[in-house]
Amino acid sequence: MRTNVGLTNPSLFSPTDVNLTSPSVFSPVVFRSGFNHFEKINATQAWSLLFTGGREDKTLGLSPTVGRFLNLSLIAIAGILWTFLFRPF
Repeated sequence: MRTNVGLTNPSLFSPTDVNLTSPSVFSPVVFRSGFNHFEKINATQAWSLLFTGGREDKTLGLSPTVGRFLNLSLIAIAGILWTFLFRPF
């Protein structure tokens, strides 16, 4: 039988210590008091908010590379559509 030797005090990691009665747990991130102070967010956080409907801003991680990739992909797709839709016949 395997035991968790890495945990010194397993009671610290108990799932019963989570407070699920707080209204901010299930509310969107953009309406939480700790988020909406007109702070700058990076592109990855903006895409995370878009994909999750404003529920979480760290779904795609904290690396700005993901946001940059999604921005450039959107620009490339828009450019391709522009050339096919508005080309002269």
